[in-house]
Amino acid sequence: MRSAALSVLAVCATLAGLLLGTGAPPAAAAGSLPCDVYGAAGTPCAAAHSLVRALYSSYDGPLYQVRRASDGATRNIGPLTAGGYADAAAQDSFCSGTTCVITEINDQSPRRNDLTVEGAGGAGAADVAAPADALPVTVGGHRVYGLEISAGMGYRDNSTSGVSVNGQAEGMYMVTSGTHVNGRCCFDYGNAETNNKDTGNGHMDAINFGTECWFAPCYSKGPWVQADLENGLFQSDAGYSRNTANTGTGPLPFVTALLKNNGQNHFALKYGNAQSGGLTTTYSGGEPTRSGYAPMHQEGAIVLGTGGDNSNGSTGSFFEGVMTSGIPTDAADDAVQANIVSAGYGGPTGTTGTLNPGSEISLRATTSCCTGDYVRHQNDAAVISPVTSGSSALDRNDATWIVRRGLADGSCVSFESRNYPGDFLRHSDFKLSRQPMDGTAQFRADATFCPQSGRNGSGTSFASYNYPTRYLRHYDYNVYIASDGGSNAWDSAASWAADVTWSVSSPWAP
Repeated sequence: MRSAALSVLAVCATLAGLLLGTGAPPAAAAGSLPCDVYGAAGTPCAAAHSLVRALYSSYDGPLYQVRRASDGATRNIGPLTAGGYADAAAQDSFCSGTTCVITEINDQSPRRNDLTVEGAGGAGAADVAAPADALPVTVGGHRVYGLEISAGMGYRDNSTSGVSVNGQAEGMYMVTSGTHVNGRCCFDYGNAETNNKDTGNGHMDAINFGTECWFAPCYSKGPWVQADLENGLFQSDAGYSRNTANTGTGPLPFVTALLKNNGQNHFALKYGNAQSGGLTTTYSGGEPTRSGYAPMHQEGAIVLGTGGDNSNGSTGSFFEGVMTSGIPTDAADDAVQANIVSAGYGGPTGTTGTLNPGSEISLRATTSCCTGDYVRHQNDAAVISPVTSGSSALDRNDATWIVRRGLADGSCVSFESRNYPGDFLRHSDFKLSRQPMDGTAQFRADATFCPQSGRNGSGTSFASYNYPTRYLRHYDYNVYIASDGGSNAWDSAASWAADVTWSVSSPWAP
């Protein structure tokens, strides 16, 4: 059943919280999800998209559709229960032995504004579908998949129902990631043109998230939550940031990004850590002073992952997002943020210290010189360095990996970064680094390692999937795939067996 209904009790309880005006975020009724909250506040969802969970407490329809490469067959992936988390196991089973891409992201609202792969536009050729397994995450203790966008990927619906147009008020949020971003145009979610072309100022009203500074000055390195209102990414009515404290979100694994716009004379930008805490308002004020933005001229299409004219050079992550009819209250926004935090993005997997898929681990060197050193990422590169209980939280997170089924071979393993969702250990020119999964066969092979008994007689060694005579090795504190003897310095036969043998231990950052 595709339903957006709330129980009478939930509606009343949520409305009571919104009307109390206590200053603290209102307590959402038990079981109330973001679209329940917005609906009870009088600003119902006109669109609700998520790959990881239902956004209405009663929703039990499809969340997204995958297509497998082997035979072109498709399957809808829905929640495990009404109002629940996505059934990732159904995707894994359907895609076993082949690869899948995401062909459709379903709208959970009664409007049915489903997103499909975006066609060609004024600034970009037709997009391609994102790989279905590129962004495994744990949400609420459940293994699910997000949407990882690389350049040339995007989704859109140009024939929508109920989305704001021509200066009508609206709000929107998305849960994204501060660790998979770039400075190219444009990782957007929201209202866009219906013809995939730039039709002028004010014809878009979309959240933008990335490190592109359109109007200087922007402060620090970002990434920032900005408003893509067409022909500019706005941090204020002047375009540039008027808020010197707005230095961006930094590399938070999960970010709530929020935009609301009354369509006439006011818009606001907010962000929050999707794992804890509330929302921070970075701007609340007038529409851009340039001509064409007051009033707005939205056209009502929905775009995800690109600009309005299909400018598709951006990267980004998407887990969930909604668009509302009417501008939500701050109290409703706060209640939604509280629900997002309660969803448990990036929580523990529930398994540690083994090579079973889903287990969180750290990898300790066994060579006598380095038995206190662990594989970690540092400035993207894979290195070994000492980690202890007294190390910083960042160091402990950098040295923690989630075991995933091998991206190229399910009988082997891949290692996903704990604090950079969707990034995996991958070799390139024999050196290991942390990189975002792009879905290519080359990446899958480079990021797959096959466990074997330790070459020094204890522990575990990991053979490269596509270079099976080379093993994961530390050498001069960097990490390589190395053979036992060869022309490269890291192929040195000295202490090779010990250097390629690792102890699989409990994670430093569970």
